[in-house]
Amino acid sequence: EMKRLTLFALAITLIATVFAAKTPYQAVLQHSRIRGRTHGPNVCAMQKIQGTDKKYFTNCKQWYHRKICGKPTVVSYECCPGYEKVIGEKGCPAALPLVNIYKTLGVVGATTTKMYSERAKLQEEIEGPGSFTFFAPSNEAWAALPTEILDALVSNVNIELLNALHYHMINKRLTSDDLKHGALFPSMYQDFDVHIHHYSNGIVTVNCARLVKTDQHATNGIVHVVDRVITAITNNVNSLIDTDDDLDTLRTAVAAAGLTNLLENEGFYTIFAPTNEAFEKIPPETLTRILGDPVALKDLLNYHILKNLHCSESIVAGTPLETLQGTVLEVGCDGEEMTINGKAIVTQRDKLGTNGVIHYVNELLIPDSAKTLLELVEGSVVTTASKLFKDAGLTDHLIGSEAVTLLAPLNDAFKDKSLAMTPDLKKLLRNHILKEKFSSKSLYHGQELETLGGLKLRVFVFRNRNSTVYVNRVPVVETDLMATNGVVHAVDVIIKPLRKS
Repeated sequence: EMKRLTLFALAITLIATVFAAKTPYQAVLQHSRIRGRTHGPNVCAMQKIQGTDKKYFTNCKQWYHRKICGKPTVVSYECCPGYEKVIGEKGCPAALPLVNIYKTLGVVGATTTKMYSERAKLQEEIEGPGSFTFFAPSNEAWAALPTEILDALVSNVNIELLNALHYHMINKRLTSDDLKHGALFPSMYQDFDVHIHHYSNGIVTVNCARLVKTDQHATNGIVHVVDRVITAITNNVNSLIDTDDDLDTLRTAVAAAGLTNLLENEGFYTIFAPTNEAFEKIPPETLTRILGDPVALKDLLNYHILKNLHCSESIVAGTPLETLQGTVLEVGCDGEEMTINGKAIVTQRDKLGTNGVIHYVNELLIPDSAKTLLELVEGSVVTTASKLFKDAGLTDHLIGSEAVTLLAPLNDAFKDKSLAMTPDLKKLLRNHILKEKFSSKSLYHGQELETLGGLKLRVFVFRNRNSTVYVNRVPVVETDLMATNGVVHAVDVIIKPLRKS
């Protein structure tokens, strides 16, 4: 009983603490602090993905699953930001010494940034008076830069390296609480903005670089350690697409769909940009059809654009995210890989523009609304019916321009039946295609629906059965699979004429 009371008290403390937090980051930090408090004051629990150097403060879900991006994690206990150990004492009882930014870079382990600050003649500025925010790349961030880029920066020390470091600085003190989602702050390099995103899961990014150590206060400002070197953002996402040879087909498609203005205007979009290779994987006749159909093309492209900006570092588990097309994509991660609908098709990440971010994909994402009825049923739970419709010579109705409604029996409906095409079966299948397009909302009790075979089907809606729609007393089990040329409703058995009573 005592144990249960203790667990209950811990749960209440966790909930109260999280709700008292000002920001998502603070909520996660406070959760980590509670998980670490048995190890002493100011100790935070961290979760490190096995086989990598990536560490995260922990939230409830990650703590109980012990996984991030589908990979197991190891829990370690470290001093919370701003504190340090004292020999012979438990936990992290002492506040870090308050020194200038130059010395703070050494205290937080950003020694490469400290070294480059000295080499670029920045040391005097960040030792002197002022109130700065420094997004300091970690040592690993500098090491991850391509050699040619690092060489170019360092060889022209007083200009390029100084400019690069100034872009990591803001001429005011900004704590993590000040780093609001979607905020822009002018950097100390020609006032080029840095782009802040503060996600609901507690991840904070600057130009898609994750803040890995935050709020390290100094006498003349504050230091946040980030996991990559950031560069100035000057172009919108449409310009980025325009100037990349790997996105030639996408550029043509965007113009044909009339989406150029959207991608030039202000916004916070995420674009999963199909490469030329992605378009080449599609059967030529399918691609030609979509490119020649403005509605299908716009649906296809909007399905690749999320309504909100998501840097890759913001994704730590599968999350359904809404597209401009209206449906959702499941965006997740598998270790180091970013995934879409469970597939690791992202080849390049975090190409940031002034109005969004681009992630490159090597596979085209085709929404149902950009498929013909035939393409839709071929990849669904009614594949047997799909084959039979083709065998019955009904393909033209499934790929044609005249909108129809397909009442497609589930695969199990044909389990114990002969699939040999006969005149009777052909006639039966014609009576599963309605002459017009009927969404589920347009069906009502007592309605008559005419099929291609001339049969009149009757609609029944029984309120005492959860308002399930029946056609000739056959239940419709899945509704409104929308295609370019009609709609599919799945039924659980073959529909036959009603007996006359």
